[in-house]
Amino acid sequence: MIHLTWHDRPTVKQVKCFHTDAKKYIVNMALTIGKMYEVKNETEEFYFIIDNTGKVGGFYKEYFQEA
Repeated sequence: MIHLTWHDRPTVKQVKCFHTDAKKYIVNMALTIGKMYEVKNETEEFYFIIDNTGKVGGFYKEYFQEA
């Protein structure tokens, strides 16, 4: 139940959003191009970050580049 403590967990690394051109999903409401985000957890396919809504969300790594 790691998702219950994500806000309190230390940041793994920071990533920068460089595009929001999603094929299937609307991500431009939760991500801002050029903004740095704190990664709270990471899998092979996703970064779990605190997005613009203030909640932790999982996003494909294709939207980000490592800082």
